[in-house]
Amino acid sequence: MADPMISQSTQSTLKIAASTTPRHQHHLHLENPTPSPSSSKHVNRLINSNHYISPSRPIYSDRFIPCRSSSNFALFNISLPQPSATAGISPGCGGKEDNPSAYAALLRNALFGPQTPDKKDWGAGAAGQNIFRYKMETRQSLHSLSPFGFDDMSDLGVSNVAIKTPRKVSRSPYKVLDAPALQDDFYLNLVDWSSHNVLAVGLGNCVYLWNACSSKVTKLCDLGNDDGVCSVGWAHRGTHLAIGTSNGKVQIWDASRCKRIRTMEGHRLRVGALAWSSSMLSSGSRDKSILQRDIRAREDFVSKLSGHKSEVCGLKWSYDNRELASGGNDNRLFVWNQHSSQPVLKYCDHTAAVKAIAWSPHLHGLLASGGGTADRCIRFWNTTTNSHLSCIDTGSQVCNLVWSKNVNELVSTHGYSQNQIILWRYPTMSKLATLTGHTFRVLYLAISPDGQTIVTGAGDETLRFWSVFPSPKSQNTDSEIGASSLGRTTIR
Repeated sequence: MADPMISQSTQSTLKIAASTTPRHQHHLHLENPTPSPSSSKHVNRLINSNHYISPSRPIYSDRFIPCRSSSNFALFNISLPQPSATAGISPGCGGKEDNPSAYAALLRNALFGPQTPDKKDWGAGAAGQNIFRYKMETRQSLHSLSPFGFDDMSDLGVSNVAIKTPRKVSRSPYKVLDAPALQDDFYLNLVDWSSHNVLAVGLGNCVYLWNACSSKVTKLCDLGNDDGVCSVGWAHRGTHLAIGTSNGKVQIWDASRCKRIRTMEGHRLRVGALAWSSSMLSSGSRDKSILQRDIRAREDFVSKLSGHKSEVCGLKWSYDNRELASGGNDNRLFVWNQHSSQPVLKYCDHTAAVKAIAWSPHLHGLLASGGGTADRCIRFWNTTTNSHLSCIDTGSQVCNLVWSKNVNELVSTHGYSQNQIILWRYPTMSKLATLTGHTFRVLYLAISPDGQTIVTGAGDETLRFWSVFPSPKSQNTDSEIGASSLGRTTIR
């Protein structure tokens, strides 16, 4: 039997705790004596003394509960739910407008449109169906998510953003130059464009210079009847021009003075490929070797690179001058560094001669190469990770590649059997334009110093100038240059 004194004390303590903490009263299931009205009023005033409210003042709540009966739904172009929209309201709610189901239907109708099914209808056809299946009929425009419900945002004074139209590329050359005796030889490189906007062209045993600013033609040199021009290459800066000859020699000329500076030997057969790297000059020959020459040194060459088993017909230094790519008639693509005598990377995927080589100016280590008639493919390589990225079959012999400096696009020229020029967008390799006009293989390609114009040469003895790339400042220009008003001249 419990001690009556303890029970009385405990009962009094619980009563005080219950009166001082009214928010926990629902947790106490004790039958306490009912307090007198005067004592309860006194205790409540003690507890709520800081915010005791006079009965004569209006009572305001700290929460805002909107009254939808006074809302102007017409202002927001929201229609009230039909009886079917509130069919799920329980009878206990009495169909009042403040029912949560009615509000949910209004909110769903405003945000997602009247076609959006209710949650209770989602499971109706879910059996045997993919719950994440895309449904066209429920796709809404972003404008439909506006709380104002406007079908056209122009009602708000907001104009739609214009979609960029594709850049227009003229299908016709804006200038054509006659180039008599321009050889139809896949393994030669007879056209190059300098940083001073001067075009060098090897015609037979002579080299001619065409100034793109003044259209002036200058005969730089004549090698004589016992020799011929096999390659030309401008130094990146200055006016020095390297000329590879059929006798295996390399001549360095100062084009500003039309004066030969020096002649360097070392090759036994013709020199068909040249590539500059600052003061270093690389020359590739039919004797399968590549010679590294420092024009500041007294020696004709400082190192010899061996690896190709046939004529070297393609040479290109990377933009950072750290890697040299070489292509040969042995269907091989090699990559060398500045100090190697053997290739550091070897790519043997092409099935024909590799003359077309181009380094990307936009991504370090990205190299493009093209194969000859039996291959017809353009391949992309990452020399940093030593990986083959992609391959695209062009359908015809790939003769040259050049990358735009202004946009991530490149141009390829082709021979058998279509003799076309193709402008590609990288990395999708979608065709932006296909240019035709040459009747022979488009064996020669060079790009202007501003990166907007290319010149192509072919065995049809013509040089054609095409405006294919945008300028650096206005890459989305829609201007189109036609050839109807431009004349035809002859380099000679």
